[in-house]
Amino acid sequence: MRITVVGTGYVGLVTGAGFSEMGNHVCCVDIDENKIAGLRKGIMPISEPGLPELVARNTEQGRLSFSSDLEAGLAGSEAVFVAVGTPPRTDGAANLSAVDNVVESIAKLAKHELVIVLKSTVPVGSNARVKRIAEKVSKLPVHIASNPEFLKEGDAVRDFLRPDRIIVGLDESDSFAKKVMERLYRPLSRQKERLLWMEPASAELSKYVSNTMLALRISLMNELSHLCEKVGADIHQVRVGIGSDKRIGNEFLYAGPGYGGSCFPKDVSALVHMGQEHGVEMEITSAINRVNQRQKGVLLRKLKAAYYGDLRGKSIALWGIAF
Repeated sequence: MRITVVGTGYVGLVTGAGFSEMGNHVCCVDIDENKIAGLRKGIMPISEPGLPELVARNTEQGRLSFSSDLEAGLAGSEAVFVAVGTPPRTDGAANLSAVDNVVESIAKLAKHELVIVLKSTVPVGSNARVKRIAEKVSKLPVHIASNPEFLKEGDAVRDFLRPDRIIVGLDESDSFAKKVMERLYRPLSRQKERLLWMEPASAELSKYVSNTMLALRISLMNELSHLCEKVGADIHQVRVGIGSDKRIGNEFLYAGPGYGGSCFPKDVSALVHMGQEHGVEMEITSAINRVNQRQKGVLLRKLKAAYYGDLRGKSIALWGIAF
């Protein structure tokens, strides 16, 4: 199949390289001409294990290309993945201007029927909204699919090629889009059916809820670590004790200085904002954020206490600064 991926950031580049590894012909498009020039030379804009080799192999074999020209990149494509940023606004909501602009441009430039796939993390209702945007400018039938990503930084290549699940949200009457998405993802479902079909709103919300559930586990363990210190318990022993319960498991149960990264903070805030917009008070989700904000200062407080409030002249080493 021929595929276009718009945006060569973390999600877009891994997605494009992953699809090309599956035998598809992929054109990754970005407005940043310097980034495109670098990618053509094999210069990665991000650090991700296995990605440079994946990009080099598929570029060399002619399945993966890079362009700053969207119209040229759309030539012959059956599906166009929108993987541009949705940074948080000051009120916590996602800024969707880049998504809207890209969808409008695709709809204007497309010369044949194709599926526009929302890979960017977008709030509930975005599928329907961008469809309205596209229909205003397109002379062709408009097909929109929601396909949220679930990639872990540091393990993204494996997550893409061996996913736990592949969520696709689309209008159940859109047989054209379903056939395209089914063909595209069929190689990843040969040993186990991984495709989960649902309505767009459910697909959109699934991404936010997944990240919020993981953030909840982190904030809960961080909150419990303070209680452990007061009562003489060891949070690491508590972690082993509760993680041994198969209903809970061991993942995301490590106490630390709080979560960060490009997804958890903005997605938790966006879910709180979504609730406010629809008159639903997201009490637990709001608490996750508050606990995480408080936890960010815990190491400094411990350092100050250890040196009686005076850190002048001290050399402090940091081991591990991811997120």
